[in-house]
Amino acid sequence: MPLLLEGSCHCGAVRFAVQSHTPYPYQRCYCSICRKTAGGGGYAINIMGDAATLEVKGKTAIYHARICDEGGHCETSSGERHFCPKCASALWMYDAQWPDLVHPFASAIDTALPKPPSSVHLMLGSKAPWVEPQLGPEDACFDEYPEESIEHWHRSRGLWVE
Repeated sequence: MPLLLEGSCHCGAVRFAVQSHTPYPYQRCYCSICRKTAGGGGYAINIMGDAATLEVKGKTAIYHARICDEGGHCETSSGERHFCPKCASALWMYDAQWPDLVHPFASAIDTALPKPPSSVHLMLGSKAPWVEPQLGPEDACFDEYPEESIEHWHRSRGLWVE
């Protein structure tokens, strides 16, 4: 049985629950979008849940980030970043490109999450200059996205929750 994750915003106006086979908060994303919209240590941590199980109490607002390349060409992301319109807490990200998945931010989860055995630091090429990643001995680092999926990371370490 997947783990039921319950979360909320800071002011309590939005509460949500979602089931997850992959509850270990092991990815630290340093991209400018995560850093600026979810904050915390210069990175954000998201996990993965089953979108069909997402239950929400309260109303969220949605932000579609602008993604710009080095040449100045910008486009709007298809990713929907849900946040509380009252307190601005980042709650989860959903993208129709992966309709079965929702990615709650670990910072919004109230359920005790298991401690990961290691971390993956991704999008380090976009980190703020003041950020010094705190690397563990088993951590992996990537300037962009790693090829290994969240599901594969959990399964390969025996951490997939049935």
